[in-house]
Amino acid sequence: MKKSDKERLKKIVSTWESLDKQLKERGITKEMLLDDEFSQWAVTTPLYNVGEQVYQLSDELKKKYPEQPWNLVAGLRHRLVHDYDGINWSIIVDVVFEDMQPFVDAVKRILEEI
Repeated sequence: MKKSDKERLKKIVSTWESLDKQLKERGITKEMLLDDEFSQWAVTTPLYNVGEQVYQLSDELKKKYPEQPWNLVAGLRHRLVHDYDGINWSIIVDVVFEDMQPFVDAVKRILEEI
């Protein structure tokens, strides 16, 4: 059974909130994420799960909210899965520590509207 956009948006929020909680509880810093392989592995799965949820959102929803970086988030998933050895971890650090929370906050606002 195909998930609804609302279910996928909720999954984006819950996945990010779980990752964010783990980062804080385990004291994972930007510096650790740049150099520590275990920390890198720990963030990879949640990020590609978020990307997969975004990728599966309907075109209608994505068109209704064109200001959101849907393609970038879905593209990050593809990069993490298919080019793991080529990952630039400084970009991932920025995504995790700067970009994801504002994106998830926007997803929460979208959920309130639908």
